Amino acid sequence: MPLRLFLTSGDLMADRRFEFARDLQLKGDLAAAADLLEQTIELAPNFTSAWFTLGEIRAQLGERDKAIAAFRKSRESDASDQHGAHLHLMRLGDAQLSEMPKAYVQALFDQYAPRFEHVLINDLGYRAPSLIFKAVVAARVAAKKPALFRRAIDLGCGTGLAAAAFAKQVDHFIGIDLSPGMVKEARATALYAELEVADMIEGLRTKSDASANLVVAADAFVYLSDLGPVLSEARRVLASGGVLAFTLETHDGRGSGRGIVLGEGLRYAHSAEYVRDAMAKAGLKLLTLEQASPRIENNEPVRGLVVVAEKT
Repeated sequence: MPLRLFLTSGDLMADRRFEFARDLQLKGDLAAAADLLEQTIELAPNFTSAWFTLGEIRAQLGERDKAIAAFRKSRESDASDQHGAHLHLMRLGDAQLSEMPKAYVQALFDQYAPRFEHVLINDLGYRAPSLIFKAVVAARVAAKKPALFRRAIDLGCGTGLAAAAFAKQVDHFIGIDLSPGMVKEARATALYAELEVADMIEGLRTKSDASANLVVAADAFVYLSDLGPVLSEARRVLASGGVLAFTLETHDGRGSGRGIVLGEGLRYAHSAEYVRDAMAKAGLKLLTLEQASPRIENNEPVRGLVVVAEKT
């Protein structure tokens, strides 16, 4: 789901040239689009959207240095980095692996909130919630414990697909999402007793110790690089015997000493070895770590993991 964000330059002529350049880009006339964007930037030197789109085009043309220069200008002209220029700089090897700009993640999901479920289910074969549900039930059956939970927290709750999967297993569902648009959609489902707009880690930090029996995150941790902080907070919030379950995208572990890579889809992928190590450091007992694809992308199954852990 590429972000298509437009931040006006404040100059009507520059904005019009930008839209024409974007049309050329979509038609595949990249060189002409780049030339027009250069002209646009002469009119509006701090035009964030123009700099970002120019970076995309330069990267498509294989002009790495020019792409880096454009993405840097995009980031400089918008300190919050709503377009996610820093992610592209990471992909181009010009920035160290780090967390995603929160403004980018919020803009991405606010943009897709009204058609999020349709795109995921009908176009991408999304099944992360069902993977988590089946894994949690299997883990509880193996432990001879009921798969019923008094209080649950849904991290990155989106439109409520995970809550729908667990609706009969949970008495009190709390949803946390960074996107106000997603929270609005989730509220309409009436599946949550509580909903809040917050970063996943910040949302957990407002919860009392041992106040939840289940924490789930369906396709949400792919927007986090370092899983350590969220795993630690989840463990604190879970009661003894409580369960944490989530999906990840994964890779074979090559090319990254930390076990984390930023994929072409601008989501983080974590190796299985990294997950095992992160779980151990957080003090969580790993119950399930299995390969499972959460979605289809470019007509291919995305490599993924489904993970279930317990607070002992």
